[in-house]
Amino acid sequence: MRAARDPWTWVVVAGYLLVAILLLVPLASIFKHALLDPETGQLSLVNLAEVATNPTYRKALAHSLVVSLGGALGALLLGVPLAFLLARYEIPGKRLLSTLAVLSLLSPPFIGAYAWILMLGQSGFVRRWVDGSLGLDLPTIYGPGGIVLVFASQYYAFVFLLTRGALSAVDRTLEEAAASLGASPWRRFRRVTLPLVLPSLSAGALIAFMMSLANFGTPMILGRNYRVLPTLAYDLFTSELSTRPGLAAAVCLVLIALSGCALVFQRVLSRRKVAGDLLARPRVERLRGWRHVLAVALCYGIVALSTLPLLVVAATSFRRTSGPVFQPGFGLDSYRAVLAGVPRAIGNSAVYSLAATAAIVVLGALLGYAVARRQSLWAKALDGLLMLPYLVPGLVLGMGFVVTFDEPPLFLLGGPAILILAYLIRRLPYSVRSSAGILAQIDPSLEEAAASLGASPTQSFLRVTLPLMTPGILAGALLAWVTAINELSASVVLYVGRTITMPVKIYLQVLDGTFGPAAALSTILLVATGAALFAVELLRGPGESELV
Repeated sequence: MRAARDPWTWVVVAGYLLVAILLLVPLASIFKHALLDPETGQLSLVNLAEVATNPTYRKALAHSLVVSLGGALGALLLGVPLAFLLARYEIPGKRLLSTLAVLSLLSPPFIGAYAWILMLGQSGFVRRWVDGSLGLDLPTIYGPGGIVLVFASQYYAFVFLLTRGALSAVDRTLEEAAASLGASPWRRFRRVTLPLVLPSLSAGALIAFMMSLANFGTPMILGRNYRVLPTLAYDLFTSELSTRPGLAAAVCLVLIALSGCALVFQRVLSRRKVAGDLLARPRVERLRGWRHVLAVALCYGIVALSTLPLLVVAATSFRRTSGPVFQPGFGLDSYRAVLAGVPRAIGNSAVYSLAATAAIVVLGALLGYAVARRQSLWAKALDGLLMLPYLVPGLVLGMGFVVTFDEPPLFLLGGPAILILAYLIRRLPYSVRSSAGILAQIDPSLEEAAASLGASPTQSFLRVTLPLMTPGILAGALLAWVTAINELSASVVLYVGRTITMPVKIYLQVLDGTFGPAAALSTILLVATGAALFAVELLRGPGESELV
């Protein structure tokens, strides 16, 4: 009876129902269709056997591993040096560099792909300049090289943020002891510092790998004939939708299995415990002479690699156009075309993302409190389940929604509700983790004091805890909104004509070659993203860690 009167028991129950309906059931539908024979409708391994033996599917699997591992490796090569230099040395404009790195992370990756086409495509301005001035023929941006370049230049921010935080927490007395024993700077980094930050570094690399593996827009735009698992699954799904999406579901299972294997590998890699007491934080030193110049140039060069595509898109949006063709000079032709032709996409994206974010704020605060403050086994298990959306690619979740909510009483296809629910479950972990994180800084004795004065659990939460949680809740909500309004992978399989969103419209415009309106829409998205990022920075206290 006491448990029944505890409101947080019902919050945990509601959390399980939410995860079951919006995540577990759609995933079960994917599993079911993957294990059904398309001819007889009976349980069979024929779809999985086809994926395992067909050269087309095996080639797509190999291509996915190539670009995902390449993206993760590129993220390490860019993120680790930037993290080390900004954490340990005085670099002018540190906050600006951090903000620009995160801005590139939160912008849609297919915008970066489109920008690189403008620069290095067949008629790109960088390609024309290099060919005309230097007589060099640059490698094509299409294919695996271009895909890896886009992945690395965007997802390095994960490695940078996690590694920088870990480097700032390394006990400097350990490095000083190694130096007193004659270890060179490189040897100190390799033998002392690197083992201490390896869990954070590997976590950043894992995120970069999983984001690259699940990315749909970039390979679709730059891949051409270089097909990867997400693009193959999308093609199969759209061709099979009139029957049963068995092969597409089987490819989705492979995607989920690869993500799971990557997660297990990272956990094994992080199992080796190398720790030290934080008796003294590392000193921030100032380099002199050519070393300082080289460090500054490297930091700004890395950030420029990820920021340049965003500037190119913004500048392109102001070029004059005549239909799909750019004309000399600048103007607002593309913005007029956007406002006249696709206002529905702008309105849909704003409404759907805000509706999802409103639900995320409420559910994230309640569930974050429940998993952080309740010590029961059920609450801890729910905490793990709420992290599953990180593991499931958006394209897979979108396909699961289509096959789950395609008949009464849960028929949602063709309406805005299915998109809002997809954004909700995809982005809910941001708010849950942000709320749970801020609770770690709030002493439970404050709630106990309220209870001793006669406040009920609900009153204690609303009057004492919730106001203190507000910065964390709002930060998580803003990040959830930014990623929801930029969502492409799930949206591209869930939208219909009247529910089209800005990312889908940009993606279709890029495929159609109407680069001017695509640049204008992309710039609107980037401005919205930058404004939200700036708001998060204002909410972040001076002693808190970065955004992600």
